[in-house]
Amino acid sequence: MAAKPSSHLFDEAMRVIERADEQGITLRLMGAIAIKHHCPEYRNLHETLGRELSDIDLVGYRREIEKADKLLEGLGFLKQLSVSMLIANRRIFVHSSQKCTVDIFLDKLIMCHTIDFTNRLEVDHPTIPLAEMLLSKMQIVKLTEKDVKDAIILLREHKIGEGDKETVNNKRIGDILSSDWGFYYTVTTNLQKVKNLVTTYDALSEKDKADVASKVDMLSKAIEEKPKTLGWKLRAKVGTKKIWYREV
Repeated sequence: MAAKPSSHLFDEAMRVIERADEQGITLRLMGAIAIKHHCPEYRNLHETLGRELSDIDLVGYRREIEKADKLLEGLGFLKQLSVSMLIANRRIFVHSSQKCTVDIFLDKLIMCHTIDFTNRLEVDHPTIPLAEMLLSKMQIVKLTEKDVKDAIILLREHKIGEGDKETVNNKRIGDILSSDWGFYYTVTTNLQKVKNLVTTYDALSEKDKADVASKVDMLSKAIEEKPKTLGWKLRAKVGTKKIWYREV
């Protein structure tokens, strides 16, 4: 199946969200499309950095999955039954004529690490909150260049601080990572990778690079200053001698 052009994928994603809103279904955008939508000022960096959109990622509540299934099917998407049966927290749909895939995660993102969206999908619209948006990228142990680009764009657009309104909520991130050393280790390691790699992109201005690097430092400082649980401290003593993430 040939890839659908980025602009068409973006429009298709917004069409899905619009129909979900009309039907009272809680669906939120995640991934590169969410970042593109949430970063209007620096949206051009998607093109500048050569970041192409490949599919539509959504998060919804399990309690609404029957409604979501009917919505996607009504829009011409076909559910991949074998995948849906094997992966209980996830639905994958394919639209053959539109040449795009929709991936819906239910309640939680369960990948290298777990992000729980309970009571968080109402915080922002039409995307997941910015804290979870960044964590969904930084939880990837084998970080790819496209994930680095996504993080750069997200950080360039938004401030770091407490609260969720146009802000990467460092308190929310600190709370999540303070009880899970493995998640903490992956995220803090990846943040430093982003800081190091942002300097290598010639397409970015020196102001862009400095801004992203400073925000990584601000976020890292907040994460380190958050008091850690006893479980976190005990796991930290073991460190990387024991695998700290889920194989995907």
